[in-house]
Amino acid sequence: MSNTSRFDPGLWAVVPIKNFDHAKERLACILTASERRSLFTAMLEDVLQTLSQCPALTGIVLVTREREAQALGQRYGARSLIEQANLGHTAASTLGARSLATNKGTSMLQLPADLPLVNPDDINALILAHGNGPAITLAPSRDHRGSNAVLCTPPDLLPLQFGDDSFKPHLAASRALNVEPTVVERPGLALDIDTPDDLVALLATPTATRTYDYLRSSGIDKRLFDQRKN
Repeated sequence: MSNTSRFDPGLWAVVPIKNFDHAKERLACILTASERRSLFTAMLEDVLQTLSQCPALTGIVLVTREREAQALGQRYGARSLIEQANLGHTAASTLGARSLATNKGTSMLQLPADLPLVNPDDINALILAHGNGPAITLAPSRDHRGSNAVLCTPPDLLPLQFGDDSFKPHLAASRALNVEPTVVERPGLALDIDTPDDLVALLATPTATRTYDYLRSSGIDKRLFDQRKN
């Protein structure tokens, strides 16, 4: 799909996805490359399942060069926007925003693929809190450093800048536009998986997710807790 493709008016979820083979490299101290790939695939499918259960969304767009991600997205009715190169989370999200912005009446919900606990109620809470455009709604990570969801009307309103410390810069950038951002805090939006500590937090409470099931069935949970004991 080209970046000039037609998007119907409404709210579109945009999920940037980088190369599966390089996913979650900060977990290399505990997981093999194959395990990180399987973990990321499970998290992506959890996110796609949630988004596909949200009638308020007009559609889902994956920004990726990864064919496996494109095929997985098709199972959930997602469209794929193909990057010319793997340029990173910010560039992929910006490409999605600009592509949507070429069509009138669109909004963007930017969501990463590593939020295995996100559920339809979380998405609905973001949408209900979001005002009429121009408007920006943010969901912070559990440490209030990262931005785990960004809802923008119009889609390209906010200059995106993701990384370990994106939440406060996004707040500042919103206010620089004279748009007071709405902040929504929910457990399902707060836990993104980047470090072993995040895996421990995820495993603390059993959930009916593919991610939790994978961590248990693969034995990663036992290995993680055994290492913590030593």
